[in-house]
Amino acid sequence: MLTDLSPYTGLFSGYTELRCQENTGLTIAFLQGDNITNTKTSSGGVCARVYQSGSWGFASCPALTSEGIRFVIATATKNAAFLDQKEQKASGQLPSSVDQTRQDYSTTKPRLTQNQLVEFMKELDRYIAGRYPQLASRLVSLNCSEQKKSLITADGSSAYSLLPHSFIRVSLTVEKDGEPVSLGETYGGRGHFEDLFTHPEALFPEIDQLVEHLMQKRDGIHPAAGWKTCILAPEIAGILAHEAIGHTAEADLVLAGSVAGPYLNKEVASSLVTMVDFAHTAFGETCPVPVLVDDEGTKAEDCTLIEEGILKGFMHNKESARRFGVSPTGNARANNFMDEPLIRMRNTAILPGKDDLAEMIASVDDGYYLLRTSNGQADATSEFMFGITLGYEIKQGKLGRAIKDTTVSGVAYTMLKTVSMISKEFKWLSSGKCGKKQSISVGLGGPALKCELKIGGR
Repeated sequence: MLTDLSPYTGLFSGYTELRCQENTGLTIAFLQGDNITNTKTSSGGVCARVYQSGSWGFASCPALTSEGIRFVIATATKNAAFLDQKEQKASGQLPSSVDQTRQDYSTTKPRLTQNQLVEFMKELDRYIAGRYPQLASRLVSLNCSEQKKSLITADGSSAYSLLPHSFIRVSLTVEKDGEPVSLGETYGGRGHFEDLFTHPEALFPEIDQLVEHLMQKRDGIHPAAGWKTCILAPEIAGILAHEAIGHTAEADLVLAGSVAGPYLNKEVASSLVTMVDFAHTAFGETCPVPVLVDDEGTKAEDCTLIEEGILKGFMHNKESARRFGVSPTGNARANNFMDEPLIRMRNTAILPGKDDLAEMIASVDDGYYLLRTSNGQADATSEFMFGITLGYEIKQGKLGRAIKDTTVSGVAYTMLKTVSMISKEFKWLSSGKCGKKQSISVGLGGPALKCELKIGGR
């Protein structure tokens, strides 16, 4: 893939973005000891986007060649001119926040071959099969991805990035009275496989803990339906922050009528709640999905969405920033070379508080401690519903029996006002994917939250 695009800036006329990109992936999976997947994928190409008086022209081409680059620049320029004739928006110049960066998160260790990765996964599967013969089924899978981008813009930004992620997923099922009971867990995060996983034995204690939760869930109970005091583990708090709150604060959705628009500078949460979409660094460490320069060439900045319960701002690309009269935040992201950048979250999290998790649980007389979610959905009103796959009842301040699969629901901007305790502990989820038109990697994070939620029953 071409990394130096500067020789082509002479072909620009007006504001232009030129991006080369290559995405690769590897998937290995074993079901009941059988190797059901062992594949590599790769897609790459070049794209250009041109702005003319409020109209955008876009073109992409899978040929990572000089001819392909010249084609997309010329075609995007023609498309912008054509749309400008039809739309006649007569909009002003876009704001600019220029930067030149290079971020490469490649491993410095020797890379394993695909056969070695297969053997690693075989060893995990053999351990589960030998230690837990009572399981009805088991699935272990490996997913590795790598995204490389080169970008240059007419206003002077240039960037190169190489961002890998590696995840191992273990999904287990046991039977109870002829009915399947399932639970899964994902391990890994940002980085190549060699930086995240040393040998299969290192994951054995994690798998043992997963099986322990599964067995307790097998013998668990259905929760009592209704409004309950709940402790949300960081995994659920992170998904809540992304799905039910973050999307409402994306400026394009605000312009489309999301509930967040009228709430700017108003109370939307408890004063304990502060929520930030981090660009690349949080708490002195690199985030799961670091973005130094976004796909419009904007220098990426942290974006505070909620500060001590007050809705403070929205996430912007260049065009929405111009319309709102603010600076762009660097939230324009594209997943593949044929995708135009959209306003997307990067690493969205509620900030940790001052409470100990044990004290939070002890403060609940009758409620639930919710640890894992299977999926979730929310809309522009901040109304949400999430599936819960792992949780425990809380009785008189102590953890009790595990609960069976259920759901939680509510309106986020109402629910956040019930938050009364926030843990010191904080955790990132690195395996998040956001499906806003393009499926793209995002970081989700949070502490544990004590709040009021509506929980489903049987």
